[in-house]
Amino acid sequence: MSSHDTLPASVPAPEPRPTIRRHHGDDVEDRYEWLRAKDDADVIAHLEAENAYTDARTAHLAGLRERIFSEIKERTLETDLSVPVRRGQWWYYSRTVEGSQYGIHCRAPLASPEDWTPPRLDADTEVPGEQILLDGNVEAEGHDFFSLGSFEVSTDGTRLLYGVDVEGDERYTLRVRDLVTGENLPDVIPDTFAGATFSPDGAFIVYTTVDDAWRPDTVWLHEIGTAVDADQKLFHEPDERYWVGAGFTRSDRYLMIGLGSSITSEEWILDADDLRGEPRVVWPRREGVEYDSEHAVVDGEDVLFILHNDDALDFELVRVSAEDPAGARTVVVPHLPGRRLLGVSTFRDWGVLGYRREGLARLGLLDYVDGTVEEIGFDEPLYTVGASGNPEWAPPVLRVGFGSFVTPGTVYDLDIATGERHLRKRQPVLGGYDPADYAQARVWAPASDGTRIPVSLVWKTSFGEAGSAPRPMHLYGYGSYEHSIDPGFSVSRLSELDRGVIFAVAHVRGGGEMGRQWYEDGKLLAKRNTFTDFVDCARHLVDSGYTTPEILVAEGGSAGGLLMGAVANLAPDLFAGILAGVPFVDALTTILDPSLPLTVIEWDEWGDPLHDPDVYAYMKSYTPYENVREGVRYPRILAVTSLNDTRVLYVEPAKWVARLREVGADALLKCEMVAGHGGVSGRYNSWHERAYEIAWLLDVVGAA
Repeated sequence: MSSHDTLPASVPAPEPRPTIRRHHGDDVEDRYEWLRAKDDADVIAHLEAENAYTDARTAHLAGLRERIFSEIKERTLETDLSVPVRRGQWWYYSRTVEGSQYGIHCRAPLASPEDWTPPRLDADTEVPGEQILLDGNVEAEGHDFFSLGSFEVSTDGTRLLYGVDVEGDERYTLRVRDLVTGENLPDVIPDTFAGATFSPDGAFIVYTTVDDAWRPDTVWLHEIGTAVDADQKLFHEPDERYWVGAGFTRSDRYLMIGLGSSITSEEWILDADDLRGEPRVVWPRREGVEYDSEHAVVDGEDVLFILHNDDALDFELVRVSAEDPAGARTVVVPHLPGRRLLGVSTFRDWGVLGYRREGLARLGLLDYVDGTVEEIGFDEPLYTVGASGNPEWAPPVLRVGFGSFVTPGTVYDLDIATGERHLRKRQPVLGGYDPADYAQARVWAPASDGTRIPVSLVWKTSFGEAGSAPRPMHLYGYGSYEHSIDPGFSVSRLSELDRGVIFAVAHVRGGGEMGRQWYEDGKLLAKRNTFTDFVDCARHLVDSGYTTPEILVAEGGSAGGLLMGAVANLAPDLFAGILAGVPFVDALTTILDPSLPLTVIEWDEWGDPLHDPDVYAYMKSYTPYENVREGVRYPRILAVTSLNDTRVLYVEPAKWVARLREVGADALLKCEMVAGHGGVSGRYNSWHERAYEIAWLLDVVGAA
């Protein structure tokens, strides 16, 4: 009998306190809803008992966890610097220092105004003129959790705006630092949402606050040096389906206030030199129409490039007058089915278009004169790419980030005039990492309705080619919100690959990998496709000889945790283990309660079971907590959650695990008592957390 077959006597068993939920003539008894009372001492005691039980059950993995943590640490250049980004008269970058949890944000002066080549910084060499803007380790002192939600330097470089969360609930306190004196100003704004920004002249702060359901609903204007209670309300959105945000265009010409649900958006525009004026709407909202606009100047005219899906499922790009955005539209990049346009970034002389084609992210340079798009090509079969670190309005280069399952994160500067690509940095991987030792590929799994589902694979070739013999496999999935899981590099994943595990991603419907229709076919009353796609991918990998059910572990987090709970019920015999991070496993209870964070806005994604009996019945048919089955041998399950998570409350996995144990499942709950939706803060803490999960996974598949 293995160690995981012997259960300690003190298995946590929360007392059943049945409540009745009544909707659409359906009475449902919930024995564990009382666990929602976060401030109840009995609830905290139960979560602590769960943690103690999980610690006892996984004590035999302590050595493996430490080895994996050491492997992550030894492969990471702990004292390092990011590639500097130019803004104004400074190069901005961050440092990490061995032994420190958090980054140190710094800057150094340009050598000259014509300097567009970032300095090659050496962690062991003093940087001339370096100024430390904010040391996360200093700010985090005395706190178990620390997260930055806003971080911006004013255009003239004299002030720093930063927002800090020390609880994990994603409510940030804003402060302003004088970068000349190093002292903080009296301005302190509590309970803000992420993403606050300076006005171009540095005299104002634009920030957002949330309502009682944690929905960003109001945009505020704060004049630095004045009382917070005198702040001006720039915009308020009463409709509970919409989130609100605001930011300035790269040109600093306009403030754009954007609001959106899952299926509808609207933007308001305000001159940056008249922030106390009245914003004007770009396009009035129309149900089901999404759009996003960026300012540019073409032939001397202020224009907006607008990416939209009005009668264009995979979106098209048009140009309109900024003074009359509802007027004539000029089509710049037409709609093409299967080419999902994702976003446009505008600069003074050219633009950058992000899009998806054949299941991969792409970047193209947009010519303002003729509307042509020149794709930036890469020679790997699987990869991810994006433009980032480009705050300047008129740069001669474009900063591009690239990576794949086998190529560590890479930063290029693309010279727009010559097309030359300059390698600025590739993420160092210590210990002799050689990408040639690993391989990546994509296979296609047939779904039950005939749809072909892409599955991405990466493995270490010394164990043989993938599919040549069954190997332990780690299959990841998400499949919601049109979010795509792109092939990216992971240092921690090497600890699995080097032990013979194949890592795979099932790009199931509900995600965005294959275009907007792919998303539409995995939401609302088509949500079951997400779950059956994942099961079909797993079966295909088993039937094709890549793995077997005895050595296959599935993982997903948040909405992907809902996927994990659903497949555990649908095909428990197909998996040896399931790792569910902050899992949305009590979805129906949550979506029925509009007072809970995010519920109303989620109705566009899942449907409205509160008012629609058909949606209620459909969700009840798949939500994991309500569909735990008697007489089933479930795979081993590890659910990881956080007490202060605002997005998926800890109570969902707590109830799920309690219910699973009622039917004899081997289920563990690990609850971080000081953390949020993204888990613990600090890089070493995060490495320990991931080492914990990988050790459990390796134990399940027998690759420890």
